[in-house]
Amino acid sequence: MTDRRLKDCPSSPNCVSSQTDSSNHYISPISYNGSSEHALSTLVNILKKMKRTKIVEEEGDYILAECKSRLFRFTDDVEFLFDKEQKIIEVRSASRMGYSDMGVNRKRIEKIRQQFINDL
Repeated sequence: MTDRRLKDCPSSPNCVSSQTDSSNHYISPISYNGSSEHALSTLVNILKKMKRTKIVEEEGDYILAECKSRLFRFTDDVEFLFDKEQKIIEVRSASRMGYSDMGVNRKRIEKIRQQFINDL
């Protein structure tokens, strides 16, 4: 992350981000009401409960997690950046290897979004 921006998606279709201009890679950020602290702790709890997921960095309003695929143990990087003024969480999920992810990164973010809404 640099200058409040998550890393750009590569041209391959194995990445989604709420901070991209590419319609193929775009995914909406996660919105929340209430305090940012509560939203952050809710997200951390969700990530801790996810199988094959490990939080590798949690610094202020930024979280980086690694998710491993079940079958081949490929690693995907999942990032979250809180915008406390707009009350949104910018998101990015990207495969480290390969070209296509068969929609796994998009499905992961949508699953996290739904769990976040349910738990908040």
